Amino acid sequence: MVNYTICKCKQVTYFDVEDALKKFSTFSDVEKNFEEVQKLTNCSTGCGGCHDKILDAISEIMSK
Repeated sequence: MVNYTICKCKQVTYFDVEDALKKFSTFSDVEKNFEEVQKLTNCSTGCGGCHDKILDAISEIMSK
């Protein structure tokens, strides 16, 4: 996967999201994981325009 910026307001990349998710031993719920990624990276706390991109990235990472 190529790294790209997902959240421009907070400068969060795909790899940042992936690294945040690696902190959890298991993935079970996209929305719960989104909240944890949000806490760790501050993504989607600015304008909110990246919300769907973050969820898509989490879903993709969880399905690997």
